[in-house]
Amino acid sequence: MAYLGNRPAESYASFERQVFTIVNSQTAYTLSHSVTNENDIRLVVNNVVQEPGSGKAYTASGTTLTLSAALVNGTDEMYCVFLGRALQTVNPPNASVGSAQIADSLISGKTALGATPADTDELLISDAGTLKRVDYSYLKSANTPSFSARLNADQTLSDNSYTKIVFNTEVYDTDSGYDTSTGRYTIPSGKGGKYSISYQLLLYDANGQLTGGRASLYKNGSSLEEQILDMEGGGDKYFYNSTMGTNIILDLSASDYIEVYGRGNTLDSGTFVIDGDTNAFYSFFQAYKLIGV
Repeated sequence: MAYLGNRPAESYASFERQVFTIVNSQTAYTLSHSVTNENDIRLVVNNVVQEPGSGKAYTASGTTLTLSAALVNGTDEMYCVFLGRALQTVNPPNASVGSAQIADSLISGKTALGATPADTDELLISDAGTLKRVDYSYLKSANTPSFSARLNADQTLSDNSYTKIVFNTEVYDTDSGYDTSTGRYTIPSGKGGKYSISYQLLLYDANGQLTGGRASLYKNGSSLEEQILDMEGGGDKYFYNSTMGTNIILDLSASDYIEVYGRGNTLDSGTFVIDGDTNAFYSFFQAYKLIGV
């Protein structure tokens, strides 16, 4: 008749026998296999089966066999037969364990994380009914990539000439897209989308000869948006300084790059500066990718 159910790893298993070396005056002996109690073994002394239990011939626990009385070496013989020794571990069949067989403590008993998961921490999700592992970095909501940069010193500009502003101090840059040597932010690979971009320029002329100014956002080398302050006309229509800037949302693809240019007009056709400071955000450039759009 064919075997029903899981086939055992071992078809037949003999009871194992252990022969002891008698030590005079000794009542404790070591078993070769751990047992729950004395009923897991049959002890034979001088070919006579002994009665197990407290107050009887012997007790046993773990790997310790304890006799009620010591034997004599050379006169007595002793051996045991293991009756309940574990021989194998049987794995349950595939898909045979359901939720009813899993205790809640499998989850609730584990140590709580207690902090925001690391990007490489993994979670289980059901993808159309199939369980899959996923890194936390794919699930977290964050307005990244993002960066912020500012001028920490004045940058001098010539009259009536567009000049790229190089914001030389990086406040932060999540994906290493901003270059402090060129003033350019490049959209990282795989990070295209809608970006919120803002910038500000503080124009300053110590001679008080500024009559106008422009701040322009460039995309891939071409002017895309411009803020204009025009006070040309002579007379008292000039100033020492003025702040210009804006915020705009753009669709940007990977490898697109953005920059900020500035221009000013002076009565004396001289130079002026885009004001920078080591501790203040007089002139800055920043952007972040929007989520959920």
